[in-house]
Amino acid sequence: MKLSELDRADNYNDVWVLGEIAEGKVHRVTLELLGKAKDLAEKRISAGSKVVCLLLGHQLDGLEKELFSHHADKVIIVDDEALKFFNDSIHASVVTRLVNKYKPEIMISGATSKGRSLMPLVAVKLETGLTADCTGLEIDEDSGLLLQTRPAYGGNIIATIKCEDYRPQMSTVRQGVFKVQPEDVSGTGELISEFVLDEEKQTSLTVLSEEGLDGESRINLHDANVIVTGGRGVKNADGFKVIHDLADAVGGAVGASRATIDSGWISYSHQVGQTGLTVQPEVYIACGVSGQIQHLVGMQSSDFIIAINKDPDAPIMHLADVAIVGDLFEVIPEITKLLSN
Repeated sequence: MKLSELDRADNYNDVWVLGEIAEGKVHRVTLELLGKAKDLAEKRISAGSKVVCLLLGHQLDGLEKELFSHHADKVIIVDDEALKFFNDSIHASVVTRLVNKYKPEIMISGATSKGRSLMPLVAVKLETGLTADCTGLEIDEDSGLLLQTRPAYGGNIIATIKCEDYRPQMSTVRQGVFKVQPEDVSGTGELISEFVLDEEKQTSLTVLSEEGLDGESRINLHDANVIVTGGRGVKNADGFKVIHDLADAVGGAVGASRATIDSGWISYSHQVGQTGLTVQPEVYIACGVSGQIQHLVGMQSSDFIIAINKDPDAPIMHLADVAIVGDLFEVIPEITKLLSN
């Protein structure tokens, strides 16, 4: 909504996280964003900002406890059978009405398939801006505005975007960009129950069921403690055998750069980077990955990075905690052999 004399910026307050449910549980990205929302709200403390989680769904009893323990000051629950399955039309109508009612200053969501579907609809309905796939969020010390950072022009530049004249300031953020902050099991807050209006339930789309993907498409790199990623240096699909062998030896998951995906050497579900997944494992092993910015934005928050590359000047080698110069087809089998003994 464009700000006016009657609807000034100081009429908007609080940092909202649009929560998400996956298989009856709070999605990890929601917990990641609650921690970041706390940081943003504290930097807006002069305005008395609170962290608010808006959660839509069905049979949500008890989920607010986890949200409070992860730094939500308020939880707004909308529990209705009409929200049992994700329907972007219904969800967008409800979210829009509640935003107009409570007037949050900032609203952020995970850049999941649901978030990417819902947030643009809400932004259009509210006539405000939306910055998608952010890799950083901060509060500008001078203006108090939200600084929304994301790669642009194919990852060749990093853009910082401000929304000066419209509210709320809206962003989607990839899972894995921010870490889940330590849980406070004694955390409590205000629970608010809202509802779905009858007219909001009217939609031309009927969702009969939701089914998850199976097989290789369900590889969850987000939960892996160790990720072994192959880049163009693996040369072909057969080259990924050494990557899989090392991943098996360390109990990790297999990742891949976009170049290998585009070449058809491995499925998209393995892709790490700007157009793939953002991950933050304890250990990230990049094998034959050059380390262009498009890839780095997807893994640079890893706790410990090991790079194996023939080129000592490859960008990934300068980012790595340990850089091994050598042919991955010679280095990796030796490491795998040592780990297997």
